[in-house]
Amino acid sequence: MSDVSRRENTRRWKALAVCLVAGFMALLDVSIVNVALPSIKEGLHTSESELQWVLSGYALSFGLCLVPAGRLGDARGRRRVFMAGLALFTLASVGCGAARTSMWLIVARLVQGLGGGLISPQISALIQQMFRGQERGRAFGMFGTVVGVSTAVGPLLGGLLIHWAGASEGWRWVFYVNLPLGIVCLVLARRLLPDTPSAGTRRTQSLDPLGVALLGAAVVAVLLPFVQSQQWRGDAKWLLLVVAAALTAVFVAWESHCSRRTTVPLVDLTLFRIRSYWLGCLLILFHFAGFTSIFFVTTLYLQSGLDYTALEAGAAITPFALGSGASAGLGGRHVLRFGRPLVAWGLALTAVGLAGAVVTAHAVPGRETGWYLTVPLLVAGVGSGLVISPNQTLTLSQVPVARGGSAGGVLQTGQRIGAAVGIAGVGSIFFSRLDAGGGRPGSWPDAYQHGLVLSVGFVLVALAAALADVWTERREKHRENGRAGDRPKRPGVLRRLPR
Repeated sequence: MSDVSRRENTRRWKALAVCLVAGFMALLDVSIVNVALPSIKEGLHTSESELQWVLSGYALSFGLCLVPAGRLGDARGRRRVFMAGLALFTLASVGCGAARTSMWLIVARLVQGLGGGLISPQISALIQQMFRGQERGRAFGMFGTVVGVSTAVGPLLGGLLIHWAGASEGWRWVFYVNLPLGIVCLVLARRLLPDTPSAGTRRTQSLDPLGVALLGAAVVAVLLPFVQSQQWRGDAKWLLLVVAAALTAVFVAWESHCSRRTTVPLVDLTLFRIRSYWLGCLLILFHFAGFTSIFFVTTLYLQSGLDYTALEAGAAITPFALGSGASAGLGGRHVLRFGRPLVAWGLALTAVGLAGAVVTAHAVPGRETGWYLTVPLLVAGVGSGLVISPNQTLTLSQVPVARGGSAGGVLQTGQRIGAAVGIAGVGSIFFSRLDAGGGRPGSWPDAYQHGLVLSVGFVLVALAAALADVWTERREKHRENGRAGDRPKRPGVLRRLPR
């Protein structure tokens, strides 16, 4: 390898490190606020509905922004959009930490979510742009480690910060910690991230503003009844899902119309003809519904039901992050060798780990429950690490690099929708069982067990999708081998007979 090639190779991995730090910050803020909610309630005297918006408003604006941000990065340049999102996220984090009222904090969280939504799809697109072959698998493995670890380690980091800074003001440092990291990442991103070769200056009309509006309205209509499931009583809120289905149908019709004209569609619908892509999007939606919901109910159970501190609750969940981090890199290195069966094994381990958590909560009563949960959560974390990064590699493997941002945005939108559906569904069962038990001490483990059963169900649906893909692929290979066997064999070279 020449000196120029060696320097270019080093630069690519440094650029990846910048992307991963920024991605860690954006995804961490999805989960780190869970353990800070009691501190926020004490510090700002917020109501239950306002706390819900502090938690879910970020996820709502984050999910809303992903697909348009991916398309914008493809069109205008991924480095430019990445840096704009990072700057917005960093400034909004300072706004969150400086909040003096609940409304101030909610608005800042919404803006922070927009910044995170601008960042995330650029990461997967930049990985596709910078890496090829086995190196791409390694890079996605590292990104998968960040996704799994940031989600799981959030409660621990939040607990540490609150323990260090105090219960009344500690929540502010959950947000302020993003300021130095954001500034450093901005400086390095300008120096290290590559330009997007296919990007150019486009007219606003060519960026499909109507498609952005239709898809954004559909995503809001899907997410809103789930993120507000505890605040909006009654069944009328679920009518928004009918509205979402109608908006999605109009969006698909419009995108099909755009593909036949000069307007470049927001989402290239031909991507969904690729089995690895649409199936990977479906699989990860249900996986995120299953595994992200456990952090929500586990922190509630440990802190409110068993009187754990924020630090103790975070420490009890940390084995999931350790298992996920250890296996994600391994999965990234070997995904091209094993393919979708590796993802299926990961989903099976996740389901076993979550089922083990149900059994543990039933068999071990009292405050010791949290420490016994570390073993099944470790197993579930190992399984999750074998799912996220390998699935991302396989899902985007046949996507053209020029469409990497929008394709990654659709994939991550599925993750956000899955997380919202999982938290709402599992949380609904959890709170209904808790209400049925009158909030007595014995009702907490019962509510926790019933909530986790639904988490297991979500993961099993994802496993069924992975197994269907494995079976279809093997059947196609068997059919191809059969056709090859039916072809007439080429005549061999006759040996010369002796005279």
